[in-house]
Amino acid sequence: MFNSIFPKIHKEGYKFLAISIIATFFVLLFSKFLGLLLILLTIWIYYFFRDPDRFSINDDNYLVSPADGVITNISEQVGPVELQLENTTFTKVSVFMNVFNCHVNRTPLSGKVEEINYKPGKFFNASLDKASEENERNYYKIICEKTGEEIIIVQIAGLIARRIVCEVEQGQNLKQGDRIGMIRFGSRVDIFFKNKKTLAKLGQNVVAGESLIASI
Repeated sequence: MFNSIFPKIHKEGYKFLAISIIATFFVLLFSKFLGLLLILLTIWIYYFFRDPDRFSINDDNYLVSPADGVITNISEQVGPVELQLENTTFTKVSVFMNVFNCHVNRTPLSGKVEEINYKPGKFFNASLDKASEENERNYYKIICEKTGEEIIIVQIAGLIARRIVCEVEQGQNLKQGDRIGMIRFGSRVDIFFKNKKTLAKLGQNVVAGESLIASI
């Protein structure tokens, strides 16, 4: 229960939390009101960078959600041109993360990271369609070693997001639900897949590493 109430935080949050705590201490010496606001900000920073443990189904017949948030798009689209998949049709599911969601991203299935492709870009609202083509983003192609199935995960920076963090390397083997990185301060994650039945629904709230997105 303690870990549920006070989850560990991602290493990216240490610096922000330390700065906020120090600033709060000094501001409290001069203004209780401003100090109270900074205390609330410190609590939010801790909450934003939380990194709770998740428990996946451990069954590659299913895809689990790569992110916490709400499903904002389910459509048939061609694959990313950045990965030379513009002639292949995929089902795309988009998960939008607001500033209150956990922002640690996870792999939807077990497999090997075949390719990682980072693209710098702009910072439009991540809920907009043009964010997929114009915003800063990071592509992962993951191949399931059991079935040969490939999926694509795209981390997309949002309006106030200013850094995409990648925590895996090309050639690395992952288990379903393993952490692959995070995006700081509001963003979106897209997943592209083929030959699966979509289980997710528009408007559905999902949990990274646990909620089922699709199945054979």
